[in-house]
Amino acid sequence: MNQPLKENYGHIFEEELLQEIDNVATYKEIPEGFKLIEIGEFIKTMPLLVSGVIKVLREDAKGDELLLYFLEHGDTCAMTLNCCVGHRKSEIRAVAETEAKLIMVPISKMEEWMAKYPSWRNFILESYHNRLNELLETLDSIAFLKMDERLLKYLKNKSRVTGSTTINSTHQEIAYELHTSRVVISRLLKKLENMGKVKLNRYHIKLVDL
Repeated sequence: MNQPLKENYGHIFEEELLQEIDNVATYKEIPEGFKLIEIGEFIKTMPLLVSGVIKVLREDAKGDELLLYFLEHGDTCAMTLNCCVGHRKSEIRAVAETEAKLIMVPISKMEEWMAKYPSWRNFILESYHNRLNELLETLDSIAFLKMDERLLKYLKNKSRVTGSTTINSTHQEIAYELHTSRVVISRLLKKLENMGKVKLNRYHIKLVDL
């Protein structure tokens, strides 16, 4: 059996389900920045994340992005599940925040396994629940937090999911993901640097005291 599958999902899924996944799924390694899912595409496989971090984004009519949430080890994406079950085009973009390893499951098996395996059904429902909570948290941040508070929250979350106090993002990239302007982000980061909370470099940000 695929060792990453056994190590990461052996405690969740029945032995029979693990064997079925091993028979039909493909193992994939992707580099940082790789676009796994694009808006408007039909999705043929569902990812089970073995390692790394995937960021999930939405895009408005002008092409500006908004970060919805991060997928981490052991996660899958509810937006992907929704498109798979409904055979609809993707409404999100999924990009590798770090190098990542994934097990890609054919969508043709999803509904079959929902009826056949309690562990798969529970996994899918829990994934929906977790992604919904993250979407609500994102909505709350936009509605109730000032931009400086949203930036702090963003930096802390990114540090947590990547396991590093160095954020390898430009001011423009952060601005895209928070759906604001680079000028605003640069001003707020400079303010944080003056407060001794971050140290700014040309291509990365070092978190000092957040």
